[in-house]
Amino acid sequence: MKNIVQASEAVAIAVKLCSPGVIPIYPITPQTVIVERIADFVNDGELNAELIHTESEHSSISAALGAQAAGVRTFTATASQGLALMHEVLFIVSGMRMPVVMAVANRALSAPINIWNDHQDSVSERDSGWIQLYVESAQEALDTVIQGFRIGENKDVLLPAMVCLDGFTLSHVYEPVEIPSKKEVERFLPRFRPAYTLDPKKPVTMGAIGFPDTYMEFRSEVQKAMLRSSAIIKKTNSDFRKSFKRGYGNGLIEGYRISDADYAIMAMGTVCGTARVVVDELRKNGIKAGLIKVKAFRPFPSAEILAAAKGLKGIAVIDRNISLGYEGALCSELRSLFYSRKGPVIKGYIAGLGGRDITPAHLKKAIKNIGKKGTEWLF
Repeated sequence: MKNIVQASEAVAIAVKLCSPGVIPIYPITPQTVIVERIADFVNDGELNAELIHTESEHSSISAALGAQAAGVRTFTATASQGLALMHEVLFIVSGMRMPVVMAVANRALSAPINIWNDHQDSVSERDSGWIQLYVESAQEALDTVIQGFRIGENKDVLLPAMVCLDGFTLSHVYEPVEIPSKKEVERFLPRFRPAYTLDPKKPVTMGAIGFPDTYMEFRSEVQKAMLRSSAIIKKTNSDFRKSFKRGYGNGLIEGYRISDADYAIMAMGTVCGTARVVVDELRKNGIKAGLIKVKAFRPFPSAEILAAAKGLKGIAVIDRNISLGYEGALCSELRSLFYSRKGPVIKGYIAGLGGRDITPAHLKKAIKNIGKKGTEWLF
């Protein structure tokens, strides 16, 4: 049975189903609805969790770190400047191998002040050691939160995960959502059993100093875990499909009409819905177009993209972010992947910053201009 719910509420419902023990919260637009609904669940007795009202996002992620270190499944949420304020602690959470799950309602960074959607906030944290999963729909948001806990808590991963949903463009949209039962989720997501916890009866040291003769080894372990997470993400998506009869590509990427395509749009988030419509229209006009939806930005799905892009003549990369002074981050990753490899022409586009609509006309223009050099702004 499907319910019509707001995507933010779908995230909150997923959190309730996963039963975290501690949830530090701080409101920031457009994420606030997520923690408001979680607070409702706690206050109504539907979720047995410690809700910590913190004084800032820096405090929220710090509290999440402490709770996770004490052996408790932990969730939090944020957006934009709030995520930027967490920057210092994000590296600590991943470096200490704490599988916190955090929803990020993607929003543009100031200045000028803007409360609408783009991906600059989370993309700017791509090197912090967090798994990053981008979703397209309310259903995918709910399902990915559940998967995020199972992925991060896997003993071969033990890394935190961001579930990124477009602010307003998705977070405040009402869509039909299949809500699983508590028992179904409990069968899929086992109880969190940490290997080490902060316990005065069995003392351990966490986050100790790393001298020059050991620091690189610690960073290497985080890198290895991130690379291992690719296989865990794929298996988790496969297991989720078996349990709930739905999945998202192979968990890392999802193709649409890509097997015989000459040209493809590559993007993350809600613009992929518009891209599917454009692909169908272009097909009717004799242009063999397809879509490569990137769900996992970290770990970057290199092998999967190479396989999906085999035979393509060109790829139009739609970036809802910009690495100022160069180009969009997704485009840079793709160009790096094909460096020294024979592959398609890659054309980068900057679009949708600050909540600007990305229209079918923009995407058709992107396909048409693939052969042109440089990065192009889609206004």
